[in-house]
Amino acid sequence: MEKTSSLSEGTPQSDAAFAPLAVLDGMVSTLGSLESAIASLQALREYTLALASRVAEVMAAEDKDDDGAAPAGFKGARWDAAELAQRAVAAEIATATRANDRTIQRQMGQAVELLDRFPATFHALAQGRISLAHARVIQDAGAPLDDPTDLARYESVVVPCAEKQAPGRVRRLAVREAEKAQPEPLATRHERAVSDRCVRVMPLPDGMAELAAILPAAVAYGIHDRLTQMARAHDEACAETGRPVGSAAPGRSHEENRNTDQLRADLLSELLLRGAPTAHDTPDGLLAAITARVDVTVPVLTLIGQEGAATSNGSAGGAFRTDASGNDASGKTARAGAPDTVASQVAAELEGFHPIDPATARILAGQATAWNRVLTDPITGAVLAVDRYRPGEDLKRLLAARDTRCRFPGCGIKASDLDLDHTHDAAFGGATEAGNLAGLCRRHHMLKHHSRWKVRQTGAGVLEWISPTGRRNTDHPPIPATTTVGTGNKPPPF
Repeated sequence: MEKTSSLSEGTPQSDAAFAPLAVLDGMVSTLGSLESAIASLQALREYTLALASRVAEVMAAEDKDDDGAAPAGFKGARWDAAELAQRAVAAEIATATRANDRTIQRQMGQAVELLDRFPATFHALAQGRISLAHARVIQDAGAPLDDPTDLARYESVVVPCAEKQAPGRVRRLAVREAEKAQPEPLATRHERAVSDRCVRVMPLPDGMAELAAILPAAVAYGIHDRLTQMARAHDEACAETGRPVGSAAPGRSHEENRNTDQLRADLLSELLLRGAPTAHDTPDGLLAAITARVDVTVPVLTLIGQEGAATSNGSAGGAFRTDASGNDASGKTARAGAPDTVASQVAAELEGFHPIDPATARILAGQATAWNRVLTDPITGAVLAVDRYRPGEDLKRLLAARDTRCRFPGCGIKASDLDLDHTHDAAFGGATEAGNLAGLCRRHHMLKHHSRWKVRQTGAGVLEWISPTGRRNTDHPPIPATTTVGTGNKPPPF
């Protein structure tokens, strides 16, 4: 393969036959090494920015008189020596690096926090084991934690995950682990935060404006999912009547071929401008009005109002999974086994990502007309089986409970948008069973069938993906929000 002699000359061109997989293998190895080197350089940059912040502190101290007052030239002015010194140093760096000084000052603060509060994360970054994107996810999720012991325990869980997973997947675990370490119960924090709910309008160019609302998570996700369902139902109605998909009803508008985002926006506008506020007849009317399919995973003790406590016989419950619908339910989880002790209670989770308060979880669970029971492993939390008090599609519910997001490494597409794919194709004798099915988003479903990527199941829902160059990537099923238990050294059945 002929290559150009300089990076500035453009993309290397090929005018001869070569082995593409061998080249790809070399490029992947090179890029892996580059990413590790870049991470190490980013760690050096973080260290330098933190050092710059320390220099600013020394400068602030030197700029003050012996009695701590402002220098003579600043008498009578509002003076914050520390802040002004930080700005001065940030401006010095920004002008030298052609950057914005406000951005540099913010990055200086992030660097100080990373080195002071997240040392394990910084060391992993310096060694090239994680990227700066991973470090920022760990920082953001762990920001509310103050106790050094809690922070160390939090890092001991999320950093190893960051070494193996994409930042989006790390965020899910990081939020969950940070929530477990919070000293104040989620219900108390939610009650305080809900008082800040609001609706704002921000002007945009070209005669547009952005409408933003800060709402309880269950309400916000429910609104979005209901609009999505309405948009899809609209498209199905168009297809049945022969009208173009996305078109308005006859006589209403001439706009056609609206995409889902546009339909959601139009439906929201019509509902808000034409709908009546009938949900305010009861204090919890908004939750009662949600008919969207939004998965909520609820630990069993949360559901019965005994957060953080063991059952009378010392056993711990698992998680009841339902959705925020009065018409349909996506499941109810009960953990098998009778462990000895119960550690921190994991919060209920919305869509597998967003913690919600126990009171809201109980309200949503109480409105479900049917339940699924998801049996999980008492140690790992892995989904083992699903049954239902009413007959139904048990296998689909099991897979929806086990695979709450796309099973390709690094992908986070949620379960409601996945295809159930036979790992070993049904056309070639693959069985339709949990051990041969996995949820894949459309992109990775197509990749698995129409590229040189291969996948196999190794048991317990674990997938091993094999790249065209032979690299192996293991993807484990997401662990649902279940009660953390300790079993000592006792063998099964505990």
